[in-house]
Amino acid sequence: MRLNINVEIGWLVLGFLGQFLFFLRFFFQWLVSERKRESVIPLSFWYLSICGGLLILCYAIYRKDPVFILGQSMGVFIYARNLLLIHRKKG
Repeated sequence: MRLNINVEIGWLVLGFLGQFLFFLRFFFQWLVSERKRESVIPLSFWYLSICGGLLILCYAIYRKDPVFILGQSMGVFIYARNLLLIHRKKG
């Protein structure tokens, strides 16, 4: 019984961590944009997006929530594609 409670708490922590990373992407995007006085999407935005999205996707899979599974899996694909395009342009 105690193990189940710890497992549930662990999954909740993972879900909240994913949400926090997702929040940080907007926070950093706002800070960079304010500093440059124009709308900018920094590279960290995409890394935080993919990390947060993957954690939320894992949480959604554990919860067996098809709405979040579909939404996050599409998002993770888009974030990964943007990072690929960015790195191709630099390379």
